[in-house]
Amino acid sequence: MLTRFDPGLTPSAGAAVTARAIVIGAGLGGLASAMRLGARGYRVTVLDRLDSPGGRGSAIWEEGHRFDLGPTIVTVPQLFRDLWGACDRDFDADVDLRALDPFYEIRWPDGSRFTVRQDSAAMRAEVARLSPADVAGYDKFLKDSETRYWFGFEDLGRRSMHRFVDLVKVLPKFARLRADRSIHAHVARRVKDPRLRMALSFHPLFIGGDPFNVTSMYALVSHLEKEFGVHYAIGGVAAIADAMVKVIEGQGGQVIQGAEVDEILLEDGRKTDRARGVRLTTGEVLTAPVVVSNADAGHTYDRLLRNHRKRRWTTAALRRARWSMGLFVWYFGTAGTRGMWPEVGHHTILNGPRYKGLLRDIFVRGHLAEDMSLYVHRPSVTDPGVAPEGGDTFYALSPAPHLGHADPVDWTARAESYRQNVQAVLEDQLLPGLGDRLTASRIFTPDTFRDRYLSPHGAGFSIEPRILQSAWFRPHNVSEEAEGLYLVGAGTHPGAGLPGVISSAEVLDSLVPDPETVALS
Repeated sequence: MLTRFDPGLTPSAGAAVTARAIVIGAGLGGLASAMRLGARGYRVTVLDRLDSPGGRGSAIWEEGHRFDLGPTIVTVPQLFRDLWGACDRDFDADVDLRALDPFYEIRWPDGSRFTVRQDSAAMRAEVARLSPADVAGYDKFLKDSETRYWFGFEDLGRRSMHRFVDLVKVLPKFARLRADRSIHAHVARRVKDPRLRMALSFHPLFIGGDPFNVTSMYALVSHLEKEFGVHYAIGGVAAIADAMVKVIEGQGGQVIQGAEVDEILLEDGRKTDRARGVRLTTGEVLTAPVVVSNADAGHTYDRLLRNHRKRRWTTAALRRARWSMGLFVWYFGTAGTRGMWPEVGHHTILNGPRYKGLLRDIFVRGHLAEDMSLYVHRPSVTDPGVAPEGGDTFYALSPAPHLGHADPVDWTARAESYRQNVQAVLEDQLLPGLGDRLTASRIFTPDTFRDRYLSPHGAGFSIEPRILQSAWFRPHNVSEEAEGLYLVGAGTHPGAGLPGVISSAEVLDSLVPDPETVALS
């Protein structure tokens, strides 16, 4: 229901002209874009089909448990502080961000563990404990990581890459850094222990990439963690989304939930089409000269622009794209467990018996294997309000094939049996006695991501961040399909993950013209 839509967005005769902008989707990228545009004087309306803001970073409550549905950590808080600063606001006054120590613990089936912290001496000691011969190689890897951070994150990741000439200029640096080599292959040149190879190469999985195929530029994540730390927002990422909405509303903008965009409207131009607004599924039309889509890039081009000719991102081009893996996520609550499992911290990664073979099943074969690796989130150790008194709130995430493979998984038939397998792994390796303590339970599968987030093939992170699907090769922040149309979020440059989607709004800000220019055009 559009009960909050303000018809006053259309100025009366003689009133000052205020440029309007429409943002499709209240994910973190869309909200950050609205904040930046609002700070520049645009009157922004954000439209979102869900019942609360945050997109994949939203939360749901069940039986007194708050389940954070998607991202759980903040690795570059300065991006949020810069965003709030652009709006003349103080991020730390609006959001209670807590630094975590340790960041997370990685466990293997043989009982070995690797605890990741910010302290350099502690990390070198962890490496030496697992494999003394790899300490020198680890030090080299950290230097590699920092070099790639300055180039890949601070340079390429914070500016537009929509012009081919921009790509040509950086190709020599890509070549010197061997960006063609996979992150796992790069790590394997530095350390020999297979556990360390996993621990230093798995990070692309958090943004939907196969470590055996995505570029070695993602070594930069280790520097991000070391330099900025790993943080958690009290109230979850949904609390950040709520704070973003308050900033937008304070700027005179509005965020409307339960409003689904059915089509982006264009008007014909002599050289290129031009965005003129959107049509909702209710049939209502909202007009604005600037339209920003935070919907998945595949959905934007294949569905929202379905009635318009595409130059680059045609349906055929999207079908040829490689998509990130799907996700199976089991959200569950427990009763009377606050003092139980004292060695289980906020973030734990449980490795299955295979690394490369399991990833091949997920990304290449599209096969749902019996074995699994799990990311386990236990926010109640940091944020007690996430669960009823004495209880805990968890989620266990298992990478799974997306729905676009030749023989997709039938999750209607497989979801519960797979959940039982996840529970068995947890009880065996991490949470003994879990079954006797379970309360609330909810499952998300790739079907859920397809239906809830309109994600093509139910992919968890949009287009996979391979080298030929990154930078210029990725959907651009300024669309080549229509003037006044822009894209942000996981499927665009620079990519998925909280740093990526927040950076996409910063890139957008450099591309959208001044509101006075738009208002008078």
